[in-house]
Amino acid sequence: MATAVLSNDDSDTNIDDNHLEIFCLIWLDMNMNVKDTRNSEQKLRSIINRLKKFQDIKQCQQYIEKRSQKDRLILIISGEMGQEMVASIHKLRQVISIYVYCMDKKRNEEWACKFAKVRF
Repeated sequence: MATAVLSNDDSDTNIDDNHLEIFCLIWLDMNMNVKDTRNSEQKLRSIINRLKKFQDIKQCQQYIEKRSQKDRLILIISGEMGQEMVASIHKLRQVISIYVYCMDKKRNEEWACKFAKVRF
């Protein structure tokens, strides 16, 4: 458990960085090693420390299902993988938002419109 050392000087505060972040960002993409993806990852890491990447739907789903209901997870997923996985994780309390990135937004909106947590 993280502890804080209290003092009058704010620079002396010693808190475990993992507990500072309320959210965990999960990124599921088969093309995780593409140059554009790596650039996007670097930008995301500049905003949030807790970024977990997956290339396998089953591994990602198991990870999400094992998280505590107190955790707050944001999922970034490709349209194709989202179509396959979103229905099974959408109702999990720990999943607060799902962002689908895709080239064909209209096609993916057809299945995604059923799920309130899904955004584009």
